[in-house]
Amino acid sequence: MNVVPRDLMTENAVSSAAFRGAMRHLTGGVSVITAGRGKEITGMTVTSVTSLSVDPPTLIVSINRDASSFPLIRRYGAFGVNILAADQLDVAERFAGKGGLKGADRFAGASWVTAVSGVPLLVGALSAVDCEVEEIVERHSHGLIIGRVRDVKNSTRNAALAYWHGQYVAVDQDEDAARLADVSVPTHVRRGI
Repeated sequence: MNVVPRDLMTENAVSSAAFRGAMRHLTGGVSVITAGRGKEITGMTVTSVTSLSVDPPTLIVSINRDASSFPLIRRYGAFGVNILAADQLDVAERFAGKGGLKGADRFAGASWVTAVSGVPLLVGALSAVDCEVEEIVERHSHGLIIGRVRDVKNSTRNAALAYWHGQYVAVDQDEDAARLADVSVPTHVRRGI
């Protein structure tokens, strides 16, 4: 691992509230991370998935080390990334802990298939990705999990669920493109004047 040593200034610490406020301005795609096998399964809603490499296909997800998914990912060396469609808000909320659901109870109300690695993947997700853990880098409260993609199941759906300013929002390629066209092209140009 390449590490660049440096002295970090700690005297002007940024408050947690200020940092959270800044991060609320980022729009994040909503995914459910699934972990475990058989009856020992759990999952969580995240906005921290990002691609790392196309060759080989690899991604990164940041997970709190206190989350129930973290020890299962470490133990089994695999996890699923289920990129949610706009109409899967109920799935996002269940896996975010709404209603106090935990573990396998979060999987009720949706259809799941078992990936080659053994993790559950959501039927009807925009994409369901089966990952093998390549490396876990632990920093502060979280672990950065680097996952080598072993399988991808893409749907033909195109409306995604996103999270922005503390709320879930739908991003629909067709509807949003039409709205942008309405506001970005002057009326006289659209009419051919």
